[in-house]
Amino acid sequence: MNKTLMIGVLAAALAAVAYYVAQTGQSDPGALAQGDEMVAVSLPEELSQRAQMGEKTFDAVCAACHGQNAAGKMGNGPPLIHKIYEPSHHGDMAFHMAVQNGVRAHHWRFGNMPAQEGLTRADVEAIIAYAREVQKVNGIN
Repeated sequence: MNKTLMIGVLAAALAAVAYYVAQTGQSDPGALAQGDEMVAVSLPEELSQRAQMGEKTFDAVCAACHGQNAAGKMGNGPPLIHKIYEPSHHGDMAFHMAVQNGVRAHHWRFGNMPAQEGLTRADVEAIIAYAREVQKVNGIN
């Protein structure tokens, strides 16, 4: 095989592995089983009152797919404590739109997220406060 072609194939394979690691935060794809948390999450020592309300709502509505502490759940939903969801890439309005309209899968392969019925704008604002405070402790600003 041509040396240049082999180098190109190797570079493509390394890029694919790097992309996977960046997306999942894991270096060993086989290490996660269905339902496992996808990323390690550090929690703030204390949450603001608004974020505490958001945590309760998140646990009741979002955690089934996005995992406890928004760490993601393998096979269910992505972690929100991930650089993809930093405010400069997915602003607060993206959370409102996701709840209201659902989300077509684009960063992850979990399928589409359905709209979430029964949440008020204030509920979503509290969830955002919770997610942002946890993100900040994890270096996501």
